Amino acid sequence: MTSAVSVYSIPQRVLHWLMAALIIFNLLVAEAMEETVEALEDGLVPSADDLAGANLHAYVGIAVLCLAVIRLVLRVVQGAPDAPANEPPMFKLAAKVAHWSFYGLFIAIPFSGIGKYYFGNDTAGFLHGGPLKSLMWLLIAVHILAVLVHQFYWKTSLAQRMTRG
Repeated sequence: MTSAVSVYSIPQRVLHWLMAALIIFNLLVAEAMEETVEALEDGLVPSADDLAGANLHAYVGIAVLCLAVIRLVLRVVQGAPDAPANEPPMFKLAAKVAHWSFYGLFIAIPFSGIGKYYFGNDTAGFLHGGPLKSLMWLLIAVHILAVLVHQFYWKTSLAQRMTRG
């Protein structure tokens, strides 16, 4: 849902940047989780450091899931700014697909991680650490590239909608 708003609200902006930091943290700091799961699958006791790191990874993922639900509710209730008027229709559609794909990943990645870590579901673990993780990295790269294109090629004020308002 979009509305006639020109910028994202302060809570939407705070959630965006908080979630971005938490997601990047979890994408970059997953080794302890991998070591812990591997040790548990081999019938070994994971090291205290690995277990602490795995739990931190899990708690950050659960926080991302909770924040995503709040963010989704805010988006539906408060709306989101429309794409810049001069943006080509194909890019408007791509942006819409990318944003809703992010929301899907904000939910699917934590749930698949929960499925693996807490319930031992190998399919969930494969999805979590494989295609879903790769898709998240791809979307992040495309998202950043799109913001840079808007800022420096099309010279729109798109970036300001999520920074200073």
